[in-house]
Formats: sequence, C-alpha cells, structure tokens
Amino acid sequence: MLHAGGTIGILGGGQLGRMLALAAAQLGYRTHIYTPERDSVAAEVASEATIAPFTDPLALGRFAQSCDAVTFEFENVPATPLAFLAERLAPGLRALETAQDRVKEKRFAESLGGRTAPFAAVETPDDLARAVDRIGAPGILKTAREGYDGKGQWRLESARDADSIRLPHTTCVYEGLVQFTAEFSVILVRGHDGEVRFWDSTENRHVDGILAESIWPPSDAIAGQVADARGLTRRIADALQYVGVLTAEFFATAAGPVFNEMAPRVHNSGHWTIEGATTSQFENHIRAVAGLPPGDTATTAARLAMTNLIGADALSAHQQLSDPAAHLHLYGKREARPGRKMGHVTRVWHAT
Repeated sequence: MLHAGGTIGILGGGQLGRMLALAAAQLGYRTHIYTPERDSVAAEVASEATIAPFTDPLALGRFAQSCDAVTFEFENVPATPLAFLAERLAPGLRALETAQDRVKEKRFAESLGGRTAPFAAVETPDDLARAVDRIGAPGILKTAREGYDGKGQWRLESARDADSIRLPHTTCVYEGLVQFTAEFSVILVRGHDGEVRFWDSTENRHVDGILAESIWPPSDAIAGQVADARGLTRRIADALQYVGVLTAEFFATAAGPVFNEMAPRVHNSGHWTIEGATTSQFENHIRAVAGLPPGDTATTAARLAMTNLIGADALSAHQQLSDPAAHLHLYGKREARPGRKMGHVTRVWHAT
C-alpha cells in the first residue's frame, strides 16, 4: 500500500492524466507527469513534470527514481523502454502490449471466448485483396498500432476501393462491418488482490469516429448483453493479472455482444462516473495503483448523459451552466482544433 504523500508517476500528459492527478491529490498523493508534450494539461495540475521523449532512458530513469508507483493515461506509450519499471507499473506491460496491437488484441479476446468482427492482418496490397475477398465489403482498414478517434482508418465500400489505398508502412487490420443496434462499454476496476468491481454500462454514440455522448440507462438492446460482455472483460482482466481500470468496447448485435477493442486505462465513456457514481473511475484507478481498497461503483443517478465538447464547442461551454443539472469539465487546452476533445459536460438527474 502506497503511503500518503507518496508519488504516483503518470506516463502521458493529456486530459486523462489531468483527471487522474486531481483524483490522486484528493487521496493525498503527489503526481509526476512524464510527457513529450511541452503544452501538457496534466502537468498544469501535477506536483512535478518531466518533458522528454518516451525513448529517453536517462529522463525515464530520473522519473522512475522519483515515483513510488507508475501508471499511464494512454496506450501508445512505447512498451519496450518501460521494462525496467515492470515491478512498479500498473497496469502491467502485457496489458499495454496487447492493447497496442489490434491484431494481437482481437486474437487475445477470441482465445478467451470473445466474439469479434471478422478480421485479417494486412501487410501488403495482396494481403488486403485476399482479406476483402474472404471477409467482403464494405469494411474498415485500420492501422494495427496507434490511431484513435477515427484516425488511421479507411472505409472500403467495395473490393475496387482496395486498389486505390496506399498502405502505410506498418501492419494493418481489415475488419468486416458488424450489423449492430447500439454500442456500449464495460468498465471495471481490478485491485492487486484480484477483486473486481464494475460500473454500469452506458450507451455510446459516435460521430465521425469520435465518442459524442454516453447515456444511462442504456437501451434494452444493450441491457440484455451486459452480463456476457462483463464476463469476457473479467476474463481479460484476470488473464492479464490486471491492476487498475480496464475498458472494453462492444457492439450490441442480434447474436450477442461483439468485442470491438480494449483500453487499458480510464476511458472517455466513463467520465460520467465523476458525478454519477459513488466512486469515479479516476479515484478507483488511483486506489488500485496505490494498493488501496476499491470504492463503491454504484450509479447514484436516475439517469445521466455525458456529452463531449469537440473543437469549437468549447468556446461557448460556460453557457452549459445555465442548466442546473450540468457539470462542466474543461481540459485547459488552448487551441480548439476540429475533432479535438476540449472538455465534457455531464448532466445528472436524480429521482424525484
């Protein structure tokens, strides 16, 4: 158990790191942000920050010496340079390595009994042609590594589209489209002792590949599939000997839940837990990393909705506060670029 006043290192300097640092401060911990970004919204609220590449062994070494435990706020941190931190890193390296590779991730979920969209690894134009021939079109080609919020993705409407795509110099995965009625997340926290607690699952609505809104309670199509999806997510967490908050995203289909992807971290679709649950995903992640008991994950609202503020939406964000049910979170980002998550607002309604 990490003593009060100890330091938790956070790899990554974005809004998730910012909210983790705020949760850590509430529990009496200092935080040290490590990020290559000079303009870091997480560093603004942390006790200390190191601005250096993830591949700088000297900077990583100095960072490690100042930390009692280390976690990360996004999964695109290079895993190899972190090997020397393995004993203090939560979640562990295996979780990070699995989530960084979409092909490995899907095979891992299948090995645990999960159902995924039909997929094939793609290295060459011939691989892509064979994948489209076997799986069919329309489909989506994605880079196997990195890429999020719709980045690094190409939609193929027909086999002819494969001829016009210039493949990036990296492994890709081609996925057949899934016919689904809704999308949802399963978010859990797992402690060092293996205890697992789940938050309720929201219905997630996306626009242009970016999460726009998470609402609770979800539609009936989702409610009947949460138990099976939780079962797979727990098997994933147990197989990885996971510590911290883990998110798995699913499609609700006529045949049951289809696993889409996992995020070994706190997640955008769980932001509602700050106001809508007894213990937020951010506090419970810090608790798990520090070796503390998990807090209650029960939903405390009759209904709620979390809406992302994307790009220019943030410029008029304070107008949201005219609604007494609204809780506004702005991330402190200076440039409101199109497609950039600038903040979120959660509306919570209690039973009357």
